[in-house]
Amino acid sequence: MSIEIANESGAEVDTDAILDCARYALDEMGVNPLAELSILLVDVPYMAELNHRWMGGEGPTDVLAFPMEEGTIDTGPQDIAGGEPTLLGDVVLCPEVAEKQARDVGHSTADELHMLTVHGVLHLLGYDHAEPEDEREMFALQAKLLDGWRASRRT
Repeated sequence: MSIEIANESGAEVDTDAILDCARYALDEMGVNPLAELSILLVDVPYMAELNHRWMGGEGPTDVLAFPMEEGTIDTGPQDIAGGEPTLLGDVVLCPEVAEKQARDVGHSTADELHMLTVHGVLHLLGYDHAEPEDEREMFALQAKLLDGWRASRRT
């Protein structure tokens, strides 16, 4: 699994933990090991610009996911076309927004960033939370993946 990460946010972030969290989620979801993912950490102004340009939103958001075209996700060896890697897409995180949200709910910024990483990965894999049933499914899976990843780090 190839995961590229770039921290352009100016915030002090444990990028190794974010990479490990993303890799765990992708492995648990059965994503082909040749798949590629990009994670970008950005500052508030850039996240606000992305949110406005691509989502029509105002101000910064915590996470954005930009999947490649539908139908290009490798979920197993049978999907490898000539053994070539497939780009899943990009997850963009904003540590400053994550820090504020973490304070509001009473946990660490790192915990918030890990949750947002899994959330972004699930969006890349086609999960959404627009409808109540989809939200329950996605958030339950997100919690299961986070719990599993945290447990794996304690062993």
